[in-house]
Amino acid sequence: MTPTIGANYQQGKTTFTVWSPLAKSIELILNDQPPQRLEPDNFGYWTSFAMEDVKPGDHYQFRIDEDSVRPDPASLSQPQGVHHASAVVDLNSITWKDNKWKGIALKDMVMYELHVGTFTPEGTFEAIIGKLDYLRDLGINTIELMPLSQFPGSRNWGYDGVFPYAVQHSYGGAIGLQKLVNACHQKGIAVVLDVVYNHLGPEGNYLSEYGPYFTDKHHTPWGLALNFDDAYCDGVRHYFLQNMLMWLKDFHLDGLRLDAIHAIKDSGANHLLASMSKAKEVLSSQTGKQYVLIGECDLNDHKFISPRERGGYGLDGQWIDEFHHALHTVLTDEDNGYYSDFGELSHLAKAYEKTYVYDGIYSAYRKRTFGNSAERHPYSQFVVFSQNHDQVGNRMMGDRLTQTLPFPALKLAAGAVLTSPYVPMLFMGEEYGETKPFQYFVSHTDPELVEAVRQGRKREFKYFHKEGQEVPDPQSETTFANSTLSWDWSVLESQLLFKYYQALIKLRKELPAWQDDSRPAMEVDILEPNIILLSRSHTNDESVSPTFVVLNFSKERAQFSLPMGKDESFEKIFDSEDTEWGGEGGQAASLLASSSDSQVLPYNVLIYQRTTD
Repeated sequence: MTPTIGANYQQGKTTFTVWSPLAKSIELILNDQPPQRLEPDNFGYWTSFAMEDVKPGDHYQFRIDEDSVRPDPASLSQPQGVHHASAVVDLNSITWKDNKWKGIALKDMVMYELHVGTFTPEGTFEAIIGKLDYLRDLGINTIELMPLSQFPGSRNWGYDGVFPYAVQHSYGGAIGLQKLVNACHQKGIAVVLDVVYNHLGPEGNYLSEYGPYFTDKHHTPWGLALNFDDAYCDGVRHYFLQNMLMWLKDFHLDGLRLDAIHAIKDSGANHLLASMSKAKEVLSSQTGKQYVLIGECDLNDHKFISPRERGGYGLDGQWIDEFHHALHTVLTDEDNGYYSDFGELSHLAKAYEKTYVYDGIYSAYRKRTFGNSAERHPYSQFVVFSQNHDQVGNRMMGDRLTQTLPFPALKLAAGAVLTSPYVPMLFMGEEYGETKPFQYFVSHTDPELVEAVRQGRKREFKYFHKEGQEVPDPQSETTFANSTLSWDWSVLESQLLFKYYQALIKLRKELPAWQDDSRPAMEVDILEPNIILLSRSHTNDESVSPTFVVLNFSKERAQFSLPMGKDESFEKIFDSEDTEWGGEGGQAASLLASSSDSQVLPYNVLIYQRTTD
């Protein structure tokens, strides 16, 4: 049996375990006490006896081969930062009040991505609890937290974490996260955490001093790959598998978003992701709760979400950047960098219908044939968005759509996502039209590393650079402050936009025709010149009234008609140009029959439902 690594505090007794297969000796340094030798165990593990004089909050480190003194690789807390001692945490101290909580199915999720440090002025888990009623009123039932693993300083997106088990101390630490999850579940809100299993950050990363956590067999954009398939990989795989299960068991999280899974290099017979999906299913059978694993991947490859018995990895869902790219380019006309592969309305229509735009066809940007087909998978396995941390933060100035689009087009962007059959995700602040940017920020202590990050950002933006603009300094506190939500509702449009999002989310949950996530339940057409028509029905229940969604991506008015039977009629149930949402007043026909057509305003979103008379 593989031991539980880290400082395991249970009922007043603590056992310390660390994996270091090449070490000759490992010593525990507890508080200011003399070093205590750990005993070697099988497969490179070192462990202490159960100690009764250790309490939560006590500091400890390990000394490797009577030389380097380092924090615990599986530390649950780094109260003084990444370069200092770890601290013991009692993960059983909280009184959970979510015993009846069974989770939310991925297909029913309405997700909201947020960064803890910039979501509120306080930048803490506790402050998020104060916003839960707001999120619930909006219609959100799932929050997705950007990575929380301890990183250098107090300002970071989270992808530079170096202690995968330790919750960022400045946010509120492990107990603070548990309290947030407890509060969310009592409000009917699921919690998904973004985790990084493809690399560790550059500062405070001491894993290599403990053992072969990395391998030169593979490389990633961030350097050497984590060792999931080379010599000694069993200990590394266990480290990350146990980490995944810790979030679900000890923190009661409802799922994980797995960052850049295409960079998880594993050529072994049992891919790490397949092992994770299997372990998740075993846990679900034990707890009776449903959990989700959502992968971020830019390969357009369905194997990541295909069942293991069909040769896949068995993940539940996948982020779809191509939907964003197709939507963004028709809204903004941007065509630089990877946007050059998009820009036609047909790309967006295909993103709706086929999911992957590049599904085995030639990509001019990549200069090769790219992708395969996702058509065997229901729409509900894919998460879509008009904005997220990457697509906003990796712009030159971190500017949101509010800086680019007129108000009607903002409503169209929201409508394009929320009327789709995919799982929708909002990015914090978009629901009220936040105008402050979301920029890239860090708080490293090494001057050379800081300069390397600055230069790296400049290289990353070379395809997006605009004359006269300077990349915001990632290390500057001003950059971080500029990225913190303003929560400014003084502009009437902010209030109207929030109500608009509310109404669309409510419709999404209530319309019977929209509850079928199968491929045959939606047809996609392009109505010239710039209108996409989504025809949505319920394939298993003919009594359910089908709907039409009309999305006008033109700056001009246009005429349209609906493809219906001669005895059918459709009633308008939603119009983005209603004065209720700050529009000109809906001018589209309230009722359409087979022989009639109607006018649609610029950037208009219309929803029609078949009448039952």
